[in-house]
Amino acid sequence: MNYLTLYKAEKAKLLEAEQLRMAEYAAKGLKLDMSRGKPSKEQLDISSSLYMELDPKYGFAGKQDYRNYGLNDGIPEIKKLFAELVGVEEDEIIVAYNASLNLMYDAVQRAMQFGIAGEQPWNRQGNIKWICPVPGYDRHFSVTELFGIEMINVPMLADGPDMDKVEELIKDPGVKGMWNVPKYSNPTGVIYSDVVVDRLAKMRPAAKDFMLMWDNAYMVHALYGQEEQANIMDLAKKYGNEDMIYGFGSTSKITFAGAGVSFIYSSKKNIAAIKKFMNIQSIGPDKLSQLAHYRYLKSVAGIYELMEKHAELLRPKFEAVAEVLEEELGGTGIATWTKPTGGYFISVDLYEGTAKRTVELARQMGVVFTGAGATYPYKRDPKDSNVRIAPSLPPISELIEATKIFATAAKIAYLEKQI
Repeated sequence: MNYLTLYKAEKAKLLEAEQLRMAEYAAKGLKLDMSRGKPSKEQLDISSSLYMELDPKYGFAGKQDYRNYGLNDGIPEIKKLFAELVGVEEDEIIVAYNASLNLMYDAVQRAMQFGIAGEQPWNRQGNIKWICPVPGYDRHFSVTELFGIEMINVPMLADGPDMDKVEELIKDPGVKGMWNVPKYSNPTGVIYSDVVVDRLAKMRPAAKDFMLMWDNAYMVHALYGQEEQANIMDLAKKYGNEDMIYGFGSTSKITFAGAGVSFIYSSKKNIAAIKKFMNIQSIGPDKLSQLAHYRYLKSVAGIYELMEKHAELLRPKFEAVAEVLEEELGGTGIATWTKPTGGYFISVDLYEGTAKRTVELARQMGVVFTGAGATYPYKRDPKDSNVRIAPSLPPISELIEATKIFATAAKIAYLEKQI
């Protein structure tokens, strides 16, 4: 039923019916959380034997005794593994603590306070600007907002960010960087096309100290088999642009979300500069965790094998959400949604001006979703339409009910606006 074509009286009857449905849901006293992309207990259990790799009979040494200080850039074994995974050389990667967000924060902090590429610190350069594909990742936006960097929205298209707009924006020397989640983008699930990756790699920003932040958080998080993507570092080297690339990744959704390992990869020049700061900042990462991860994962093939086990748990959840959305909102004209082939999210675009109300109504029925607007800088969605759904954590039965509640809320929010 296309809600957009109904007469006002018909919409009023539908609103009354959906409000009764809402009252029934609210009476259940549900407390469901769909706000963040957390792995489920079953996913975490996949790697429950990881730390058994630290049995003393196997020892704790490699290049040195990994129980001691040192090796601020990570143990050689896991550096080699992750370098192979992302397609760089071992002196182009640093393996560090558990969260890649820390590494991204530190990268921006260093540029702000000390400068990069031989340029003045950003906090001495006046108004600093940043390109933000939208909808995007809220924690990225929080970092640049914290440092007072002006964020500029660029639409995310079906093959990646709108490159015509990006290439126009980088003509401004005040534009110093760009956030990217290039594969299974958060929240849309978009995979940057090879054409887009190539255009990004060959950019010539007016700012010599431009940072192309390449957050490869979901590079192996496929639902239906691994998908290829052009290697940004290979292309950047081809164009003499490798100093512009700052790549990131972690095992947060591969092994344990709170106890994994993360890495940053970039040009040899950049990695050497970062190591100088890290040698002052830290006495070394958790090398025992790195050793356990290396022994457990073993190889790139081992990582892919592990990720298929995650996919087996996640596929039914994504498909269940898609099925409910189609049953409840398909053909209504008030919502569209993505059908990702990987990653952790489904992005829903509701009727303009109804996202905040939808999230609030769902909360009243006992389901918490990511706040409307969170997928835009400053939490300001100009159309108040985008909502991110995170299917990974709840059991399927709860997930189905939560999605039905979301659909009920979306219908009510639209109908209220029309009557």
